[in-house]
Amino acid sequence: MTAPISRFPVADVNELPDDIREKILAVQEKSGFVPNVFLALARRPEEFRAFFAYHDALMDKDVGLTKAEREMIVVATSGANGCLYCVVSHGAIVRIRAKHPLLADQLAINYRKADITPRQRAMLDFAMKVALRSNEVEDADFEALRRHGFDDEAIWDIGAITAFFAMSNRIANFGSMMPNEEFYQLGRG
Repeated sequence: MTAPISRFPVADVNELPDDIREKILAVQEKSGFVPNVFLALARRPEEFRAFFAYHDALMDKDVGLTKAEREMIVVATSGANGCLYCVVSHGAIVRIRAKHPLLADQLAINYRKADITPRQRAMLDFAMKVALRSNEVEDADFEALRRHGFDDEAIWDIGAITAFFAMSNRIANFGSMMPNEEFYQLGRG
């Protein structure tokens, strides 16, 4: 028996506004399945649009941080926030984008022991501070990032991705969103 994908009702793709249905079908065509987060959030169309507009603005660019590094932030901070959905789904993306089948598991459990560069370690140190102790962020944290070549725009992205996914983690957790089975195998072979 398959567990429900959310403790809330999920949307029927055929009953959604055209723009949302088209976005979901495009993702399905590209990946071969519809990620459960799309169905869980589509039940509230305005929030779906706002969520994915900000998600895409943060995650779809390749300036300052690579797309793999952006996903690394999501996995490490989602692990700290105990978000099963985001660790599993974005872990699959990390494995694919970094071309490293073990990296997502390492990041989710203890990024300090992961197979990453010193630059990525500094990025994740900052992201974890934002995730867990944002009130303690200070100028010295920015200087540590600048020594690794991050400019203000990249530093903003690290913090904004962390903050956005803190919200996403909480929605996924209170909604009891379950990751699609397909995510578990992606990028492992």
